[in-house]
Amino acid sequence: MPWLRRKRLSADLPPCWPQGVARVLLDTVNSTNAYAALLSPNVPTWILAAEQSGGRGRRGRPWLSPRGNFYATLALQPIETPDLVALRSFAAALALRDACIAVTGLTVGFALKWPNDVLLNGGKLAGILLESTGAGQRITQLSIGIGVNLIAAPNADEVEQGAVVPVSLLSETGIRVTPEAFLTALANAYEKWEAVYAAKGFAPLRSEWLLHAAKLGETITARIGDTSDVGVFQTIDETGALILQTLQGRRAIPAAEIFF
Repeated sequence: MPWLRRKRLSADLPPCWPQGVARVLLDTVNSTNAYAALLSPNVPTWILAAEQSGGRGRRGRPWLSPRGNFYATLALQPIETPDLVALRSFAAALALRDACIAVTGLTVGFALKWPNDVLLNGGKLAGILLESTGAGQRITQLSIGIGVNLIAAPNADEVEQGAVVPVSLLSETGIRVTPEAFLTALANAYEKWEAVYAAKGFAPLRSEWLLHAAKLGETITARIGDTSDVGVFQTIDETGALILQTLQGRRAIPAAEIFF
């Protein structure tokens, strides 16, 4: 099984690494989410790979994985019900934005696209993929996979027609950041938002996410399979669902592909 071939790059933790959080650094792996599924960590564990041979995004789409970009997964063992566990995608999105600001020193240009992308200057910089294992109303492990175009992005003709054009951090800002440095910033940012979620629930995450939401108050298209709904993006509700005001009325959309 070639995707199990791996090389630990480092066993040392940076001095500013969050306490109680583990880190695994790999050279080549099929995907960090696939690797995380093999673990049963007793503590939150970040898995970072220099390269993925089978990276994937939402709906099984391939995620191109050249060296120098960021491919990581946070493996958790949550105790909440599946609906509450899934809200951690918003914690991850907020942490991603904070990490981008931390490594660049820039405070403008970064926006959050529902449900799980981070944009830079209107282009897609990063994506998040949540996968879980368990049965019924019990999730035994959550994997939060994150990909960031640090130095390279796919060409526009390599993505779905109408999708947001990918960009890289380097091309948009001229700043080169290593995956290891980005991981440290992200791990600390996520630790902050996880603590907020644990202490106060989804409400503060929702409020902060909406402050940075792309196309809020504008007309967008929500596509589910072959069905599309066009309307004004009004907000997200307490479950994280998109609230769209259409000609047929107000709709709550729990999952969809968004185009604008």
